[in-house]
Amino acid sequence: MAAGLTAAALISARPAWAIDPVFTKGGLAIRGFDPVAYFTEGTPVEGKPLFTHRHDGALWQFASAANRDAFAADPERYAPQYGGYCAWAVSQGYTASIDPEAWRIEDGKLYLNYSKSVQRRWERDIPGNIVKADSNWPDIKTGG
Repeated sequence: MAAGLTAAALISARPAWAIDPVFTKGGLAIRGFDPVAYFTEGTPVEGKPLFTHRHDGALWQFASAANRDAFAADPERYAPQYGGYCAWAVSQGYTASIDPEAWRIEDGKLYLNYSKSVQRRWERDIPGNIVKADSNWPDIKTGG
């Protein structure tokens, strides 16, 4: 441990996306749900431990080998925005976990929210909230 720093201080010094509950204890991104399925099935689908891919410091699970391979070939196309955090929270300047059932694809990008009620709030001004979140995300991601 660094001199004079407690474990809590070290954890809080890391970027928020590295420690937020969007990732399960096993390091599974978006609680183990398949990000590709939102696009191909139009619904949240739980991934299987048999089909995984490591990307951006997290382990992603997929419902099929085809989905895993599609993600591996183009993760930016399928990965949720803002590191998988609640889009509404990021638009407000902080991170929050997500409910995989509270989702929306907007302009070809996947957005997740904390809950369906928070999602309804985010949907009141999707373009404006995306602009705010896009502006906030670089500082949030780096912990700055």
